[in-house]
Amino acid sequence: MNNRLRILIILLGMVLVAATFTFPYWQPLFNNQVVEEVFPGLSAEQQVAFGTLPAEMQRAYQEMRVTSEPMALEMARSALSGDVIVSTAEQGMPNMTDPVIITSGRFTEVDLLHKGEGSAIIYRLPDNSQILRLEDFRVTNGPTLRVILTTRPEPRTPEEVGTDYVDLGPLKGNVGNQNYSVPSEVDFTRYQGVVIYSPEFRVVFSSADVGTT
Repeated sequence: MNNRLRILIILLGMVLVAATFTFPYWQPLFNNQVVEEVFPGLSAEQQVAFGTLPAEMQRAYQEMRVTSEPMALEMARSALSGDVIVSTAEQGMPNMTDPVIITSGRFTEVDLLHKGEGSAIIYRLPDNSQILRLEDFRVTNGPTLRVILTTRPEPRTPEEVGTDYVDLGPLKGNVGNQNYSVPSEVDFTRYQGVVIYSPEFRVVFSSADVGTT
């Protein structure tokens, strides 16, 4: 073996040894896998679901991130986490004697990301108690949703909701029939809207005009 070949083998051996010990440092340079989150903060499963949303809905959530990233993340997480369906046992009509329908209305779409459907029906009983029943109901799932009565028939913004509202409690589920007690003193010539509202983020998800004249 001539000297030139011997030197070449020695050099190759040195390169292999150096490469072995320095592998953790240069290995990332050869990793061409690109990991891109379409909506940072979502779980891997929710990232996949987000990617299947219509393009205009994805843009709407991304635009919401510019205004408030925490709100956009919680809204997207809730919407992609699946429906919360009211149990069958809770969906039935309450035990009412000679109920009278005072008023009713239909839930409406607020915008691309906040939609509702179904009926809001107000019943009065002989003892003057009142019940709100949501029938054939569905609304976009969201964080900390509550059922409130507002003086404006169909508010779309927190400014239109205002501070003069009656809180009937947390929404029992975003899908399914459900019942809520209404204080007997509530006057539906004054409180004209049934609203699904997130006080935490001050967002209206849907509303129904139940005002009476």
